[in-house]
Amino acid sequence: MRAALRSKIIEVCDKKIAQKGDNVGVSFYAFFANKNTDPTLLMEAATWWIQTHELDHFEKALKIKTMIESGK
Repeated sequence: MRAALRSKIIEVCDKKIAQKGDNVGVSFYAFFANKNTDPTLLMEAATWWIQTHELDHFEKALKIKTMIESGK
């Protein structure tokens, strides 16, 4: 996964955790605007989320942040 997407995921997770606490959930759609302006990047996130790690639709933001920071 490209570095810019990793940074965006961490940024969004941090924001969600700050707003709603450690139990807040996110889906990979949380990292994108409501418009599909970059389908390649969206598919990169979806592949990481669904195919590579077989994550549920919603996961804890803290879990996703930890995975990204650890290089998974």
